[in-house]
Amino acid sequence: MNTSSPAKARGARQLNIELSTDLEAVYSNLVMLTHSPSEVVLDFARLLPRMPKAKVHARIIMTPMNAKMLHKALGEHLGKFEERFGEIKLAEQSFEEPRPMGFAPPQS
Repeated sequence: MNTSSPAKARGARQLNIELSTDLEAVYSNLVMLTHSPSEVVLDFARLLPRMPKAKVHARIIMTPMNAKMLHKALGEHLGKFEERFGEIKLAEQSFEEPRPMGFAPPQS
């Protein structure tokens, strides 16, 4: 029985990652992508209903190679998610269309 991890089988070194206890999690429902020949920039923002603008809360700058590796890893993880929980449905509506929020008065 082979108990080595896939990373060890490829000869990759082990990486210890520190996750600080005071790290702030940032929620984002919008990402804007830009790029140059040497960088890919991801601006993560929150867009709220009936708000005139979205605020960027985090900016991540990556090399094109690392962005492509992220793209591949995200695709693999979403594939595993859908295998376990079912297909992720994409919303047909956007925040541009009026959507009721909260309570509405009774219709007469």
